[in-house]
Amino acid sequence: MYSATRLYKTVSEKIASPRATEADLLLDAALRLLKVQDNWELKSANDLNDALRYNRMLWTIFISTVTKSDNPLPQAIRQNVANLGIFVMKHTIAILAEPKPEKISPLIEINRNLAAGLASAA
Repeated sequence: MYSATRLYKTVSEKIASPRATEADLLLDAALRLLKVQDNWELKSANDLNDALRYNRMLWTIFISTVTKSDNPLPQAIRQNVANLGIFVMKHTIAILAEPKPEKISPLIEINRNLAAGLASAA
């Protein structure tokens, strides 16, 4: 798996724009969350934790990127992404504290909507 990930990264850096790559990662995170939500009765605690961890890792990267002073994005966009990231982190904690399948929907929708915006801008 690790070598496949490395190969994907290498190829995507050569052929995909950063925005397209970010959109793909967001859609992958949304799909992981959706699979847990759709199979709630069959899921294990590890499945939920893994999907949330992946999403949290992705959003941690987004937050750290947009809060850097040398980020070229307009301030308003940077602030919006940071605010979404804070919501994602707080909502993730709420899900972990009281797991319910319907609580996952906002994270899925945020990821899908941001991915759609990135894909249209790419």
